Amino acid sequence: MRSAEGVNRFTVKPRGGIAEAAEIKLTFEDNRLASLVFGQYDQNLAHLERRLGVVANANGNNVILKGTPDNTEQARVVLERLYARVQLNEALSPGDVDGVIQETAMQGVLFPAVAEAGSSSFEEIGTRRRRVRARNAAQHSYLRLLKRQELVFAEGPAGTGKTWLAVGYAVQLLEQGVVEKLILSRPAVEAGERLGFLPGDMKEKVDPYLRPIYDALYDFMEARHVERGMQTGMIEIAPLAFMRGRTLTNAIVLLDEAQNTTTMQMKMFLTRLGEGSRMIITGDPSQIDLPPGQKSGLVEAVRILDGVEGIGRVTFKEGDVVRHDLVRRIVGAYEADFRGETPQRTP
Repeated sequence: MRSAEGVNRFTVKPRGGIAEAAEIKLTFEDNRLASLVFGQYDQNLAHLERRLGVVANANGNNVILKGTPDNTEQARVVLERLYARVQLNEALSPGDVDGVIQETAMQGVLFPAVAEAGSSSFEEIGTRRRRVRARNAAQHSYLRLLKRQELVFAEGPAGTGKTWLAVGYAVQLLEQGVVEKLILSRPAVEAGERLGFLPGDMKEKVDPYLRPIYDALYDFMEARHVERGMQTGMIEIAPLAFMRGRTLTNAIVLLDEAQNTTTMQMKMFLTRLGEGSRMIITGDPSQIDLPPGQKSGLVEAVRILDGVEGIGRVTFKEGDVVRHDLVRRIVGAYEADFRGETPQRTP
C-alpha cells in the first residue's frame, strides 16, 4: 500500500549550463503520522536535506522536495518508507533517517526495482520488547554474519552498534529458544582483573566495567525479565576471568571490549565454545588499554583465524557511527588527526 495520497512531479530541463532541477510534492494521509515523519521542529527533514542535498518544505501533511531529479526521487522513497514505519508504531530518529537513506542508496544501485517497490533489503532482529533494522551496509553485513556463522568478530570505533546489536541478537536467540543461556563478558583491564581494592562485594566491584552491557540488555528486554533471567542463571554477566575452566554449551556468548584481552585470555575464551553455542567478539583495536608492549588478543586472533571456516569478521569504519551526528564528526576528526590530515568541515 502506498504511504502517500498523491505525488506530483515537476522537472526543469537544464539550460545554459544550469543543472537540471526537480520538484516533488508528497501528500500523506494522516497529519499526525506525517508530523512524526518530519520530526520535532522538522529535524528529520533537516537531516534529509543535509544528507541528500535537497530542500524539503513541510506544510501540514504536505512536503515539497526540490533538488536534482535523482536526489528528490530518493528523498521521496525515504519519506514514504519512514511513513510506513510510523504506521507500524515505530519510533524515528535522525539515525533511522540515515539508515533508510543508506538502504535506498544501496538498493537503487543494485536492485532498482526492489527500491521502487519499497521492500527492505537490510537485515533486522526482533525481541519481545523491540525490533531493530540495520542502519547501514556494515550493520547489514554484521547481522547477516551473526545469523550464518558460529563465531563472529566485529571491530570498529565506538558508536557503530557492535555491542548493542550483538546483545539484541543474543536476546532474540534466547527468546526463540535457540539457546538456553546468554553470557555477556568484558575484561576488567583497568583494574588488571585484581579487583580487591575496590569497595563492595564481587558484583559491585565488576558492575562499572559491565554497565554498558546492562544498558544494552535493558534496551531489548523488560527489566523484570532481565532480573528473573539473572536470578535463574539464564542470563549471566561476568568479567572475562570468570570464564576460565568452563565449557559453554547451548549458549550465546558475547565478549565486549576484546581489544583489551591478552593473547592467552583470548585463546582461553575461544576454547570455551561448546556444542550448540555461538560466540560474538567485539572491540576497537584503536582503543587498546593494555600495558605498552602487550599484544592485543583481538588483533592476534583476527590474524591467526583469518580464513577459518565458520568464523565471520566485519570491520566498521568512522562513517558507520550511528549515534548522535556530532559523534560521527568527532570520530572523523580524531581519525583524520591520527592520519595527519585536516578534518573535513561540515556545515
